[in-house]
Amino acid sequence: TELDNKLALSQTAFSSWKKVPLSKRCEMMKKAGQVLRDNVEEYAMMITLEMGKPISESRSEINKCAWVCDYYVENAAVFLADEVIETAAQLSFVRHDPIGAVLAIMPWNFPFWQVFRFAAPTLTAGNVGLLKHASNVFGCATLIEDVFRKAGFPEGVFQNLIVGHDATEKILAHRAVRAVS
Repeated sequence: TELDNKLALSQTAFSSWKKVPLSKRCEMMKKAGQVLRDNVEEYAMMITLEMGKPISESRSEINKCAWVCDYYVENAAVFLADEVIETAAQLSFVRHDPIGAVLAIMPWNFPFWQVFRFAAPTLTAGNVGLLKHASNVFGCATLIEDVFRKAGFPEGVFQNLIVGHDATEKILAHRAVRAVS
């Protein structure tokens, strides 16, 4: 029931999130980078405790996540701009519209980095994110969801699904899920 509720919430969140101006989405992503920097010790310790990475490498991973947030803030307008292309028509272009909920099935070895390299472009582009993390780093997954909450992202825009691998097919079959990372 909880999983069904989260999937339904992702649909509701997407219907409003896709309408939020890019500048506002970027403002929140910039705050997410700051939340990471402000809590680097706490987040790095969770990485180290859950997967055994040396604390110096865990700190570097968190700082790299903050950097990727900044990178998409600085470049999103260019990445998402309409692209005029040559065709036989008078005017043709590619437009980058949000598609909905994107499910990320993530490994354990870079528990923050793998998620943020998916989440920063996904959320900035107006999509919502669903995270199905490896079961040995559920503490990291919970902290990641909290980063987005602290940064002011609306409820349901980024959700952590604490489920086993056996729930993956059910998630993929749900109409809310439009892509998988």
